[in-house]
Amino acid sequence: MTTVTVENVHKYLGVGAQRTHVLRGIDLQASAGEFVGLAGKSGSGKTTLLRAIAGLIPVDKGRIDVLGIDVGQASEAQVLDLRRNVVGFVHQDDLLIQELTAAENVMLVLSAAGVSQRDAEAMATDSLARVGLGELLDRYPAELSRGQCQRVGIARALSGERRVLLADEPSAALDTENSHSMFGLFRDLAEAGSTVIATSHDPIMNEYCHTGYALVDGRIEAGEVRGG
Repeated sequence: MTTVTVENVHKYLGVGAQRTHVLRGIDLQASAGEFVGLAGKSGSGKTTLLRAIAGLIPVDKGRIDVLGIDVGQASEAQVLDLRRNVVGFVHQDDLLIQELTAAENVMLVLSAAGVSQRDAEAMATDSLARVGLGELLDRYPAELSRGQCQRVGIARALSGERRVLLADEPSAALDTENSHSMFGLFRDLAEAGSTVIATSHDPIMNEYCHTGYALVDGRIEAGEVRGG
């Protein structure tokens, strides 16, 4: 089942002489059960594309569909619901609140979405177990490794059973061992039914993604199956 469709998407950033054509006719599809990797140099448009899929920025031309919702034509309420309940976003920095435990960091997002305390606790526990941190619910970020903190960020993005996970350069601050672990987790999450789209400079990603694309100057190159 196709969950994300990007058709002929163009995006400009800046104004006047600083106006830049960042995305130049992007076409992309991703399905449930698929881990899609997007490689490319800084400035190639990777982050802009992810932010557009998440409904964080509008596009200037083209269409983005996420699970039947036309992101560009959706109301503000529909886009907000998409980000709260369907699409999770993993940033380069885990953005954890140091004064909260791993479970509380995940619960905070759920509570903001109107989930009850009891349900938020259950969902946070489930999400952290899915990323291999089921025994570390009560640990604070300072008590966790860098890789574990990134996993808490992933658990937060998955909380509430979101079906689409977008990750922007998630291995930027990780060492080789943790990068392998995280990209392996993305593949496992995809094969459990999620759609995962990640950007990275890291060639390790190519060992785990099902389909890999390269962005070059705002254009996407043909994908190929990777990682078996």
